[in-house]
Amino acid sequence: MLATPELEIARNLPSAGCSLADAQRYTRWLATHHYENFGVVSWLLPRSVHQHFYNVYAYCRWSDDLGDEVPDHARALELLDAWEDELRLIYSGSRAPSHPVLVALAETVREKSIPFQPFSDLLRAFRQDQKVQRYPTWNDVFDYCVYSANPVGRLVLYVCGYRDESRQRLSDFTCTALQLANFWQDVSCDLEKGRIYIPLDALHEHGLTDGDIVARRFDQRYVALMKSLITRTRDLFRAGAPLAARVEPFLRVDIELFSRGGMAVLDAIEDSGYNTLEHRPALSKAAKLKLVARAIGSRMFEGTPAVTEGIGEIGKVGEVTAARDRPPSQVDAERIRTSYAQCNRITRAAHSSFYLAFFGLPRPKRNALYALYAFMRLIDNISDEPSDIESKRHGLARWRAMLDEAIAGRTEAHAILPALADTISRFAIPTRYFHDLILGAEMDLTVASYATFDQLSEYCYRVAGTVGLTCLHVFGFRDPKAPDLAERVGLAFQLTNIIRDVRGDFEMGRVYIPQEDLERFDCRSENLRGPLTPQLSEMLQHQAERAWRFYEDGAPLVERVDPDSRSTLRVLIRTYSSLLARIEACGFDVFSSRISLSSAEKVQYLLAAGMSGWWKKDVLAKRSGDRRRSGGDVLRRRAG
Repeated sequence: MLATPELEIARNLPSAGCSLADAQRYTRWLATHHYENFGVVSWLLPRSVHQHFYNVYAYCRWSDDLGDEVPDHARALELLDAWEDELRLIYSGSRAPSHPVLVALAETVREKSIPFQPFSDLLRAFRQDQKVQRYPTWNDVFDYCVYSANPVGRLVLYVCGYRDESRQRLSDFTCTALQLANFWQDVSCDLEKGRIYIPLDALHEHGLTDGDIVARRFDQRYVALMKSLITRTRDLFRAGAPLAARVEPFLRVDIELFSRGGMAVLDAIEDSGYNTLEHRPALSKAAKLKLVARAIGSRMFEGTPAVTEGIGEIGKVGEVTAARDRPPSQVDAERIRTSYAQCNRITRAAHSSFYLAFFGLPRPKRNALYALYAFMRLIDNISDEPSDIESKRHGLARWRAMLDEAIAGRTEAHAILPALADTISRFAIPTRYFHDLILGAEMDLTVASYATFDQLSEYCYRVAGTVGLTCLHVFGFRDPKAPDLAERVGLAFQLTNIIRDVRGDFEMGRVYIPQEDLERFDCRSENLRGPLTPQLSEMLQHQAERAWRFYEDGAPLVERVDPDSRSTLRVLIRTYSSLLARIEACGFDVFSSRISLSSAEKVQYLLAAGMSGWWKKDVLAKRSGDRRRSGGDVLRRRAG
């Protein structure tokens, strides 16, 4: 067996010629303990293939470390040759391999009829790393990926029973994209090993040389370079995306997760300011958890991969045919697509609970909700921005005029309008809801308090009921009672936010607690700056009980919208009612700190909506102690 004291992964290695059980135990340990961006085996894969994935992973990990973790190039080449010699024993039948990893792998090769070539191709790439530190052209880099990355995807397909060339080709696109994303992420790490994977011709296009990279000269030329590399890599991810729709459901989530993970690495590079010369951007645990939730959501509730939209014609790896000289209808379609993308960015940037919940919807509905959210967010921003009232009035009047123009077909005034107009038309949303929402925003400019709950209800309808009604048309419904239920759900969300934000709203000069309720519990407006008193606690409890009644009245809406939208609505109600339950559990102390739910909790609700069926028992969150029932959580005040 190979003597490899240089490798950390060899420390738990069983002895040569160990039993199959010991060998499999080691590959399982390695796959579950060695750091990777994402787990080797997800809980969605059938147990029958788990061990095979562990075995294949262990082979790839060992091959990689023999090439990367052995500092002496000659020694690394010697070990790689010996590794391949023992690999051949699996196929020759002359005698059994002795290395535990290959003992385990032999079982997978036999059961899944995996050919020798993909295993051998990987070793060719790792040998190349010992000899080649620069790549003159893109073709040279792509050729390296053919051996370093693409075999991994093909091995996954073999383990899952897919052997056709068409699926393998789609896998190649994704694997090459993943390899490139890692190259751009690991520039600083690869420099320490003397390697630069950025093609020299790409460097020259931006006025750079490999000497600039070695010297770690970060400037606008490097930023422009990274932007171009990322664009090309995203095209490859899109080219491979159709594979997820062509495999069994158990594999789809994993394929989409790896694609989303690679795209997230590119996002991390962008968010870091593109300076991968000095540091390696990485994904946080929370980011990985969100990716898992999104992958599960899009696969469980949607039939097509999420990253296929807008892909051009794909030729060979790395070549995406740009759309030129398109007829006017296609130009309009491109404007709408670009507009939806902008709405997506606005929604994502707001860090709203909405954004995560939307992933349970089919893509057309999800895009529509992005458009609605973007419009509402921009309207909300005007009333909340720190400018004079006249400027805010002017801003809202301008949006009212732009809305009317967009409905009439003139959408040039703002980037979100093509998507908004398309959504209104596609889902037949009454335009009065949008005008009512703008009226609600105008109320915030002139109305600082509300004498009664009836007066507050009118405001809540305009800023929250309208949100529920517009979303209802996107969700789809046939029951004539659904609009009334949607208003009640929107009102419950709004009351939850009013309770949570009572101090912040007071500091902005707004009091949304009805004056009649303040007087009833012997409170004054100025008490809303805190701290918590027994009177404030009782008064907020009264507001919470009112909100729970609206939650309970509106919860039946879940079963009255289209089936493909129910999970998203469940997540929204569960999230918002959970926020109200959290406020109750804290004794209504919304003054010491802002009460919220963690990203992990929101992801948990999304996963539960997709897999466990908790909504069939109770859509609302559980209330603590002797309190009656529960609530949910997801819209922000006014816009979600």
